[in-house]
Amino acid sequence: MATTSKPPRGRPKDESLPERRREQILEAATAVFAQDGYPNTDIQVIADRLVLSKGTVYRYFPSKQELFFAAVDRGLRRLHETVTAAADPVADTLDRLAVAVRTYLAFFKGCPELVELLIQERAEFRDRKKSVYFEHRDARIGPWRGQLQALIAAGRLRDVPVERIVDVVGDLVYGTMFTNHFAGRHKPHEAQAEDILDVVFRGILSNSERRAADAPRSEETD
Repeated sequence: MATTSKPPRGRPKDESLPERRREQILEAATAVFAQDGYPNTDIQVIADRLVLSKGTVYRYFPSKQELFFAAVDRGLRRLHETVTAAADPVADTLDRLAVAVRTYLAFFKGCPELVELLIQERAEFRDRKKSVYFEHRDARIGPWRGQLQALIAAGRLRDVPVERIVDVVGDLVYGTMFTNHFAGRHKPHEAQAEDILDVVFRGILSNSERRAADAPRSEETD
């Protein structure tokens, strides 16, 4: 007698569940770390938010420290993805830089929890040689260096070291992000970006003062 195979019982395995669960844990962890601070954060609180067991959270992230750094890394990956998606389609490099600055400031304005995590990382893990923020920055700044060097070669930028440009612009937006958070500034990010770009692109000297500063100094006579 021929036998027929029975269909497997139960629901089919959800292959996407581990990645979705990981993202859910990181989302909840970001909020709790930002609210309670790293030392006061209890993993059970994160688990309760997701109606999970504490053991489930530890299965994905074996320690609170690992969970914290994964949350910081996730936030910075989202920053990079957001800036890249906005800036990459822009053809001109200077316009692309302007879009990147505006998008950067807008991202942090909409994600103050990540700013809190960056502050906590510095406070709680001072022995680290490089913060996660600068690890991400250094890993992704390469294309900008090449684009800025091309602008110098084309005569569109002054012939100054590219690293100097990268550091100045990077420090300006980084500092603005923290100042906004600490001071509770509500100035539109578009206006802040325009202020930064205006000073970087045009400087603060008038044309006549710039010409005077660039002119060779006449030798002093007796």
